[in-house]
Order: sequence, then structure tokens, then C-alpha cells
Amino acid sequence: MKRSKRYKELISKIDKHLAFDLSTGIAKVKELATAKFDETLDVALRLGVDPRHAEQMVRGRVTLPHGTGKTMRVLALTKGVKEKEAQEAGADYVGFDEYIQKIQEGWLEFDVVVATPDVMGQIGGKLGKILGPKGLMPNPKSGTVTMEIGNAVREIKAGKIEFRVDRFGIIHVGIGKMSFTEEQLKENFKAFFETILRLKPSSVKGQYIRSITISNTMGPGIRLDRALVMDEVKI
Repeated sequence: MKRSKRYKELISKIDKHLAFDLSTGIAKVKELATAKFDETLDVALRLGVDPRHAEQMVRGRVTLPHGTGKTMRVLALTKGVKEKEAQEAGADYVGFDEYIQKIQEGWLEFDVVVATPDVMGQIGGKLGKILGPKGLMPNPKSGTVTMEIGNAVREIKAGKIEFRVDRFGIIHVGIGKMSFTEEQLKENFKAFFETILRLKPSSVKGQYIRSITISNTMGPGIRLDRALVMDEVKI
């Protein structure tokens, strides 16, 4: 991959053989955030799981204490009285038939989809092949299929994120912006990491957290020392 001059300058400032504690790592990521926009702090965890086995599929959600710094566009697919509930909670788009048609025509201007259980049969049949591959399909396990649709919308707007291990055993999420203070980013990381630790599948043997890498949107990855982070984030 061809790297820009800026990227090469940034990577020259990192010793790839070193791994850092959480505070030092976050400080270095902020130091390397030189893009002309407010970059995101990205976290990549490599887990010792085999996602091919259902019992080792790590997925969940967590509300970050300081939010993500991103305004999430929420689409609420529901009918009847639940439409008003979703609207009052702050959903950006609310309805059903018209949005089913728009999505089928290629419209995808939203970040999260929430739905009530009564419409999931139709959503799966009509939109499964569109939303599924993009990770946008509502799911009860992630809290996006619920009769409490107003609460779901409010939690997402407040900074709730979803995560799911990919087929390579990696979870990748954004947990805040470079404009956040180091302490805010640290607290967001801890909330996310603690949730990952609680979700450790009972069938996993050996090392669960294999590696931890953080970066800003346009910068190189910085390795965190797994043992130091595990010692700092205790549950």
C-alpha cells in the first residue's frame, strides 16, 4: 500500500517494538493526531476465540461514559403508537413501509437501525441481504430489537455502541474523538474493555485477549501492553 509523506513521518515517531500502558498509549495517539478534522480513537482487540463456533461469538453493546463524539443517525422501523415513542426519544427517521422501500432503492443514510419485534419478520425478509452484510440488521442481543424502542433510541444517542468479533477474531470500534481529554478517552476505553472481559465465553481456553492496538483515524497503530492494561482494568 502506498503511504503518504505525512503517514511516513508519523510512523517514524513510533518504535514498533514497544508496547505501552493505557495512559501513555492514548497520549501518543493524541500527539500523532495531525489531520485537519477531529479524528476518532480506534481500538482493535484480537481475541483468542473461534467465531465459527456460536458459543465463542463475542458481541454486545456498551454505553460510553463520554459518548463517541459522533452524532448517530437512528432509523426506527416500527408502526402505530411506537412511532411517536421513537420520535419523542430523538430518532432521526421513523416509520416503516416508506423506509423499507427507500432502503431497497439504495438509501442508507443512517448509522443504527432499531425496530420493534412485531415488524422483524418483514424486515428480515425484505432487508436481510442489504442490512446484514453491512452490520446494520437489528438484533435482540444488541438491544436494537425491543418494545422499549424509546429507551433504545435514547441510549444510542447518549453514546451506546455495538461491537461484534469478525471472522478473524478481531473487534474494531471507535470510542471517542481526539478533541476529548486523555482522561475521557481513558474512561471510555475502560468501559468498553471491561465489557469485553465480562463477555469472555466459558469455552475459551488459554489467552482471551491476544493483543490491543489503538490508533487515530489517519495514523498508525500503537500497541498497548496487554498485561499492563489487564492489570489496570480490573473487574
